[in-house]
Parts: sequence; structure tokens; C-alpha cells
Amino acid sequence: MTLTAKQSYTYADLSRLMGLMTGDEKHGPAATSTMDALWVLYDRVLRVTPERMGDPRRDRFLLSKGHGPMAYYAVLTAKGFLPAEWLPGFGSYDSPLGHHPDRVLVPGAEIGSGSLGHGLPIAVGTALGLRAQGLDEPRVWVLIGDAELDEGSNHEAIAFAGPAGLERLHTVVIDNSSASHARPGGIAARFEAAGWSAATVDGRDHEALYAAFTAPHPGRPRVVVAQVEPKDA
Repeated sequence: MTLTAKQSYTYADLSRLMGLMTGDEKHGPAATSTMDALWVLYDRVLRVTPERMGDPRRDRFLLSKGHGPMAYYAVLTAKGFLPAEWLPGFGSYDSPLGHHPDRVLVPGAEIGSGSLGHGLPIAVGTALGLRAQGLDEPRVWVLIGDAELDEGSNHEAIAFAGPAGLERLHTVVIDNSSASHARPGGIAARFEAAGWSAATVDGRDHEALYAAFTAPHPGRPRVVVAQVEPKDA
């Protein structure tokens, strides 16, 4: 059966959609580690659709963990942002679907990603910009990898966002044990020390992810650490 963007997709279709993307890709585990969190966000949490991409009141989702974006492209396809016919060309010279998403080429992508450590600082700036415009409805979500916490730029963003009370800011940390440096007390403790609301959940449990994503956190930014199997398992 030919897959098209007009079909109705479920979570069960994601592996099949990802299977359409072939070529020399070295970040397969990075893609599969994000699949469940991405699906729960786009299926049940984010207030954004292809029709609302120009709506200033939409939620913003920023993919900082941009290497290995196959799961992201599969979810965007399932939700109608991309045509499935684009997937087989993934990573080719004339394909809009590169090995890192390009916001100019990929419908639904809010930022281009490449260098690790940029997404969370950009998300902080986005939340501040929306606040300055008096836009209280949009929520800002950013998905980062645990190894990105090796970058100092993220710690500056964490330290700023808590005291600034950026309660519209949400961070999802995919923890597949790839960070070079251990965090005393765990990843969530680093955020909590800076005034964030935090939760650590099974990154494959959709109900646990949904509950953590939607928990109230008045006056504070929110982080959800989604633990998945180690990348070398």
C-alpha cells in the first residue's frame, strides 16, 4: 500500500514510516530514543496543526536533538505536516529532509538544528519574546538529549529560566545515558536546583509521559526527563 499524507496514521505506523527513510544514517538510536515522546507530544499535547503554523497563538516545538531526525519526520508525516512521498529521499542531495531539520525546508520545523546545546537557549528566548508580546496562550516545548547537558549554554539557560518564572517553557530531556559527565542527584536535580518543576519518567510509557507533560507547574518552567534504554544497549 502506498503511504500518503492524506491517510490516518497511528503510533503503530511510525516504524513503517521510518522504514521508508534509507541511506547512510549513523544516528538510528538517536531517532528511536525520541519516538515515544514525540508521538505523545504531537498526538495529545501540542496545540499546533499544519493549518495553524502561521498562528501566533500556536504552541512552539523546538527539536534541539536534531541528529537522527527520522522519528521526527515520521511524526510530522503522521500528523499531516509532510507528505509521505518525501520520506524515501531522506538525506539525498535534493531532498528537503536532511540529516538535521532545516526550518526553511521542513514544514512544521520551528528551528534548524545542528550544533548541540542551542535548542534550550533558543527556547528561553522564544518564551521571553512571547511574554514581551503579551502572548500568554502559546507554550514553548524543546526536546534535548542528555549529552547536550555537557554544553555550558544549556546550564546558563537553565539558571536563567527558573528565576525568570518562564512557566510557558517546557523541556523534554531524552536520557539514553550518552552524557559524558554524571549529574549529582540525577538530571532532574540540576533543573530543580534552579527553580524548575521536574519529573523523571519511563520514556517508553505513553501514559506516564502524558501525565508528566500536562502536570501543573504555576510560576515555574517544567522539565520532564524521559529515560530510555542506553544507546549502546
